[in-house]
Amino acid sequence: MTVSLGQTVQAAQAQGLPLVALESALITHGFAYPANRVITRRMADAILKGGALPAVIGMWQGRPLVGLNDEQIEALAADDAAVKVSVRDLAWAGLQRAHGGTTVAATALLAHQARIGVFATGGIGGVHRGHPEDVSADLPVLASTPIVVVCAGAKSILDLPRTLEYLETWGVPVVGWQTDEFPAFYSRSSGLPVDVRVDTPEEVVHIFRNQRSLGLPQALLVAVPVPAEDEVPPAVVEPLVEQAIAEATATGIVGKALTPFILDRMVTLSQHRTRRANESLLVQNASVAAQIARSMGDGPRIV
Repeated sequence: MTVSLGQTVQAAQAQGLPLVALESALITHGFAYPANRVITRRMADAILKGGALPAVIGMWQGRPLVGLNDEQIEALAADDAAVKVSVRDLAWAGLQRAHGGTTVAATALLAHQARIGVFATGGIGGVHRGHPEDVSADLPVLASTPIVVVCAGAKSILDLPRTLEYLETWGVPVVGWQTDEFPAFYSRSSGLPVDVRVDTPEEVVHIFRNQRSLGLPQALLVAVPVPAEDEVPPAVVEPLVEQAIAEATATGIVGKALTPFILDRMVTLSQHRTRRANESLLVQNASVAAQIARSMGDGPRIV
């Protein structure tokens, strides 16, 4: 199985234009139709406005495709049968010729294989609360894939201290975009420090170039706080998380179904405040990623 490049990505790379990778699991499993199509368009527009080109990554007819076109994105958005594809699923999804949305882990891996240096997402996965053995595949991929990942921290429903401990153990630098604290997805602050603060895209690129010159295999995690006007404060988020987790436990929801259940319940419990925050941070992360990708293009290729 090989990674296929869409025509836009091929043309952009031939011309040396900056690209930003986008995941497709948020299309297939993050938002319902047609909101999934709308948020993807808003992220793509933010990247274009920032001077880069978007490259949506997904599984199309069983093959990894970097640079889904508009028709393919629309088809994925409306496809209830599309599968969620993490790294372990890439091979069998190919056998079944499935359409699928790639997770943070799979998207980061495929973007790197396609020589794209920057990837924008919402929140990374991590260590689950109360279940330290339940670790998202995002974390080991971040520990072994040299790419800049722009996010709003890890999802608030996770064990953030343990998630940061994992990243520290495996040598993944966590930098705060114009902040000294690790964002908590819906909230701007978690009370946990980042490794270093950066205030410009040039600083991000400088750190990443140093990583690559040393031959280090890890990603560079750029944590961007949700816009202040759309933040849901920790004092509001935490009781909602606890209630949603309690409901999941009471109904026996575990494994891959757990995170979607909790996030969906929080949308309802928060009267859609968490959904607005999610959409806002996704667009902002895309914009920041475009700035970094454009700055990265001003020097020698480092992906």
